[in-house]
Amino acid sequence: MSDNKDAINAEEAEKKVKKRGRPHKSEGTEQKKVYKISKPRVRIKKKSSDEEVKETEISETEQEATSTEFSLTEENNVSISQDAAEESAETALSAVSESSAEELVKDEKDNMNAPGEEGQSEENPIEDVQKEKKEGRERYSKGKKNNKRKEEYPQEVNLDENPDAPRMYISVLAVKSIDEIRAMAREMGIAEDVILDSRKTELIYRIMRMHSASGGALMVEGVLEIIQDGGYGYIRYSINNYLPGSEDVYISTPMIKQKGLKTGDLVHAQIRAPREGEKAAAVIRVISVNNDDVKMAKLRAPFDSLTPLFADERLHLEVIKDNEPSDLSCRVVDLFCPIGKGQRSLIVAPPRTGKTVLMQKIANAITTNHPEVYLIVLLIDERPEEVTDMKRNVNAEVVASTFDEVASHHVRVAEMVIEKAKRMVEYKKDVVILLDSITRLARAYNQTVPASGKILSGGVDSNALHMPKRFFGAARNIEQGGSLTIISTALIETGSRMDEVIFEEFKGTGNNEIVLDRKMADNRKFPAINIKKSGTRREDLLLPEDVLTRVILLRSAFGQLDDIEMSTTLIDKMRKNNNNKEFLESMNLATARN
Repeated sequence: MSDNKDAINAEEAEKKVKKRGRPHKSEGTEQKKVYKISKPRVRIKKKSSDEEVKETEISETEQEATSTEFSLTEENNVSISQDAAEESAETALSAVSESSAEELVKDEKDNMNAPGEEGQSEENPIEDVQKEKKEGRERYSKGKKNNKRKEEYPQEVNLDENPDAPRMYISVLAVKSIDEIRAMAREMGIAEDVILDSRKTELIYRIMRMHSASGGALMVEGVLEIIQDGGYGYIRYSINNYLPGSEDVYISTPMIKQKGLKTGDLVHAQIRAPREGEKAAAVIRVISVNNDDVKMAKLRAPFDSLTPLFADERLHLEVIKDNEPSDLSCRVVDLFCPIGKGQRSLIVAPPRTGKTVLMQKIANAITTNHPEVYLIVLLIDERPEEVTDMKRNVNAEVVASTFDEVASHHVRVAEMVIEKAKRMVEYKKDVVILLDSITRLARAYNQTVPASGKILSGGVDSNALHMPKRFFGAARNIEQGGSLTIISTALIETGSRMDEVIFEEFKGTGNNEIVLDRKMADNRKFPAINIKKSGTRREDLLLPEDVLTRVILLRSAFGQLDDIEMSTTLIDKMRKNNNNKEFLESMNLATARN
């Protein structure tokens, strides 16, 4: 009886093993672990005569044919090898019919991931085969795509071998209007529907690709801005006020480090058109930096290490013409409060006193008398119509951020301008920045700096004035050569306590002040310059000795008068002569008071 019971128990154990696919322990027998690798139940769709789909299961014999049992003792406990798994897969495929195999491959992905299926194996050879096929197709398509890319984007022209190759500047294309770009596209044979459906930037890139394919060189010239987070940079344009634009050109971090480039450098480089998946054109070769050899960028001395000196060379503002009177505003400034190269000059101006007109006249005088000076007019928080008027009346680079822009734009534009000026001074060049106004720039910094918790009178944060002072303090005359002059307006009598605090902070930082008077402007006495309050520190370094002596005597002679009377009297007497030389020679100092 006991033998019969043992036989029955053994048969039941074998049945349970086949069903469960895991080891079973029975009493009185040797403990074994039975591992069963089997295919999960695959449901094959068949159509009956009534076109109804019925679900059938693979017979138990076929399922057993797709599985292989391995009995291992608990002491050995060896894992199933990969070869055994491959043999089981081959056995399974040979046992299943061709139609079943096709359905198996078609639905194997769903069946392998079906939850709750018993006897599902951890390794699936069919899935590995499908994965390898997929990877092979991807490698093939990728290689084909790369070959297509090489055909679509030809090699850029080598300017050393072909120095006479026609050149196209993206910085010039960015300035053109959309109508001009479309006209260029039509001349190059681009389809009309493509022209009308494309944006300006897309058309520019199409024109660039066609120019490059015809053997031309693509170039760019602009100011570099390095992104502090990534170390890479973009070349910005003055037409966009050095703000980010869609036509900006990317320059990589290794190239920036290799060439020793900095933010504010004027970069002249060869580029290539953007390829598939790229948003911007890229620099492939730097031709020059700040209109000089590329190697000089690493040899230059940093701006902060240069030695500042007092200004010793005057910027002549009086424009002398044959038998024509010179502008009276520039004559007054040139005689009583001269501006030198490297000075920090403040034009202290109440509202509606003619500060904008005075700045235009100073700018035109500098460009006329000093063509060696690079002039930048920086307008912060100004009205758009004044920006247009300045661009049309001044022969200089005008960079502006109007009052409808956010404060961060004001700050970004100002920092790009000062960095560009510093880089030019490092190359021993003379630069003049006309800023309107330092008050509004300080207001912009007050909105953008992180709050320190220390608020001064008028709502000014204690940290807000550091960056405007750094901007204004960059002006200096360099002992090694070059200079940076900043002529800025400071607003007063606006009714804002903040403006008064800002002016008081900057009042002692400048070494030249031109004070405009509200009462003179109300009486229509222009130029409304308060001569008594205006002046220059160390003017003896700027004026010739004979001129300085006469200016001191004039101030002494008219010093007893009040501010408005003194200024009005002197300006009226100067108006009678065409230039300052005639005025000083004709002036009878003994009877000047009469």
